[in-house]
Amino acid sequence: MSTYELAHAYETVNLHRSGGVAKIELNRPESMNAWNRQFGLDLRAAVEATGADPEVRCVLLTGAGRGFSSGADLKDMQNQELTPDGRPDVYKVLTERYHPIIMGLREMEKPVIAGVNGPAVGIGLSLALASDLIVAAESAYFLLAFVNIGLVPDGGSSAFVPSRIGLPRATELAMLGERLPAPKALDWGLINRVVPDAELAEAADALAARLAGGPTRSYAGTKRQLNAWTQSELARQLELEATIQRDMAGSGDFVEGVMAFAQKRQAAFKGI
Repeated sequence: MSTYELAHAYETVNLHRSGGVAKIELNRPESMNAWNRQFGLDLRAAVEATGADPEVRCVLLTGAGRGFSSGADLKDMQNQELTPDGRPDVYKVLTERYHPIIMGLREMEKPVIAGVNGPAVGIGLSLALASDLIVAAESAYFLLAFVNIGLVPDGGSSAFVPSRIGLPRATELAMLGERLPAPKALDWGLINRVVPDAELAEAADALAARLAGGPTRSYAGTKRQLNAWTQSELARQLELEATIQRDMAGSGDFVEGVMAFAQKRQAAFKGI
């Protein structure tokens, strides 16, 4: 297993270094690494820092504690900026904080690995899918949870998921909002590797070290080619997601979905 040194401790994210590998550790374990405002700011800073550092040859994303990321922190809604009608300004959050992270990972001229150590949910799944390679623990699962609170996929997941597994399975994940266990995600082609839980850190570290010692310019060129073929319209899709999500955040179903989540009950959606 690689020996990492703490290079920078943000409030909600840790940046570690081991040779040419930079490990970005999502560090809100008490909330399963849910995204609040500070988390978005910290993660964007860490992604930009690693992308700009010529000594970083590979980036590894992983989560502290039991989860990779449980998605947006619904308990933090009161701290979000609001629209004139008093609803969370999801468009601003997406375009100013989330999109630079997703685009930063896709356009980074070095390989990015996601070591998914637990649930990858909502925007947490989008983050994993923005990586080039995904290695998951056997107990991990993937969930497009947006529909369960009356929202739509965002963070690029409406582009990443169908490009990896096709429209029928992407539609199933997006509309049914059910968990996809790691072994099935591997079988579907959503992720690259599954390893026993106890072996995840070592497997992810070994893969990162291998890529860090490889032909970085070749990796960057390959990434440009794959992006051009599968994600050439990603920026436009992110904008579309944010626009539709803004409409969804103004719906009665979203209010009901969030209330049901907080009250731990089944949502009673009315299509309004």
